[in-house]
Amino acid sequence: MKPSIVKDKSYKFALGIICLVRCLREQKEYEIAGQVMRAGTSIGANIEEALAGISRPDFVAKMGIASKEARETHYWLRLLRDSKIISQDLVNPMIRESEELLRILTAIVKTSQYNHAIENSKLKIKT
Repeated sequence: MKPSIVKDKSYKFALGIICLVRCLREQKEYEIAGQVMRAGTSIGANIEEALAGISRPDFVAKMGIASKEARETHYWLRLLRDSKIISQDLVNPMIRESEELLRILTAIVKTSQYNHAIENSKLKIKT
C-alpha cells in the first residue's frame, strides 16, 4: 500500500486533538471537549473510509465528509482560542494543522470531482 500524506497528517492531527481534549477535561470543559474530540478524530476516520472506497463517488463523498469535519474542528479550535479557555500556545498549532488539512482535503475533493466529470464526458462522447 502506498503512503498517503493526508492519511498520515490526519492521524497525527487526531493524536494532537486527544492531547488537547485531555487538557480541556482537566479544566472541566467537558461539552466543548466532546465536540472537539468527535470532530477532530473523525477527519482521519473518514479519510480511512475514503481510501477503502468502492467507487470514485464513494471516495469523493467520504473525503467531502472529512473536509466538513475539518472545517467543524477548525471552528471549535477558533472558539477555544478566542474564548481563552485554553492556552494559545496549545491551540494555535492545532488551528494551523486544521487549516492545512482543509486545504489538502479541498484539493482532493475538487480534483476527484473534476477527473470524474472528465471521465464521464469521455464515455458519453464514445457512445
